[in-house]
Amino acid sequence: MSHAADQPAPSSAATEAVRRRLRLAAITIDVTDPGSRPARWCLAEYAEEISRRFPGGFDPTALVPPADVAGPGGAFLIARELDRPVGCGAVRTLAAGVGEIRHLWVHASVRRLGLGRRLLGALEAQAAVRNLGVIRLDTHEVLTEAISMYLASGYREIPAYNDNPYAHHWLEKEFPAAIKTASDG
Repeated sequence: MSHAADQPAPSSAATEAVRRRLRLAAITIDVTDPGSRPARWCLAEYAEEISRRFPGGFDPTALVPPADVAGPGGAFLIARELDRPVGCGAVRTLAAGVGEIRHLWVHASVRRLGLGRRLLGALEAQAAVRNLGVIRLDTHEVLTEAISMYLASGYREIPAYNDNPYAHHWLEKEFPAAIKTASDG
C-alpha cells in the first residue's frame, strides 16, 4: 500500500513549468481596434521600452498608423491576462501576398511564458486569413531574444526591404499554402 508521504515531492522546476503553462493558457489573444485605449497603452509601453533599450532611443511617431493594421489589410492583436493587456502585435499587408509583422511586444511580467511565440503564431494566422504567403519583419540588433525567437520560428535573414532607421535585421518566412491560394485566386 502506497502512502502520499512515500511519494517523491515534485521538483520545484516541474512545479514552476506547470505554473507557467497554466498561466499562459489563461492569457487570451484577440483582434482589437488599433485605436482603442488598450492598444494605445500597449504601443506606448512598447515604445517606452524600446526607447530605453535602443542606444539612440526611439521616436514613437515611427509606430505604424492604426489604419495600416486594421480591416481587411491588417490586424492588431492584444494579449490579455485577466482583462489586463500584457502584449500586442500587428500584421499589415505590404503588397499582394506579402505582409509584415510589426510591434510584437510582451510585458515584462509575462515574459518567459512562451507568450511571444504564441502571439507570433496568432499574427501568422491573421496573415494566412489575408492570403499573405510571405511575412516579413525587421528588428533592432539589441533585441537578441526577439531575433532568436524569429529564427527558431522559421524566419530567415533577407536583404533590407525597407529604410527603417531602427532596423539592423530583416527577416522573412514563406507559407507555401497561402502562396498557392493567393496565386490560384
